[in-house]
Amino acid sequence: MDVYEDPATWTARPARPRWQLALRFAGSVVWFPVVCVLWAATAAVFFVLGLFGDAITPFSDTFEGRFLNATGRTLGCVARLASWCVTWPELRHEGDVAYYKARVDKAVAKRTALASAPAEPNKPKPPSEVAIPLRAYRGVGGWYVAEVALAQGWELRPTDENKEVRLWWAAASRVD
Repeated sequence: MDVYEDPATWTARPARPRWQLALRFAGSVVWFPVVCVLWAATAAVFFVLGLFGDAITPFSDTFEGRFLNATGRTLGCVARLASWCVTWPELRHEGDVAYYKARVDKAVAKRTALASAPAEPNKPKPPSEVAIPLRAYRGVGGWYVAEVALAQGWELRPTDENKEVRLWWAAASRVD
């Protein structure tokens, strides 16, 4: 196993103050629907522009790719407007190590089941590389994700532990 950072830094995040989470949750209740409407409106605008863009595509080799990249970047930026939002489970279980351990166990087990499933004909292969987001392991740290994943056959990939832990299913490279 290659460790891309010092495992001592992969510890649990300190519990955030309850009052701060309550304020963020209250703001989330108001702000998140606004972001959803803004995202849907932006997607609708890009859809309409895409209909007109179909007339340009036959004459340009790069228009379609650039248009899709611009669409993805813009929708990603709109979605990031809600990155500070707090969900109800986060508010209720902040600092609860057992809850976060169960959450990590469930997330890794789900991805292991998907990755280890046999490939079906005429269907895409199961995912071989996944990322476990910080929200899933905030209370236990990224190193716990690595321990659970390594025990189930995953390998670590270069990762930014402050955002996510990236894993790769080693059995995916085998040809049966």
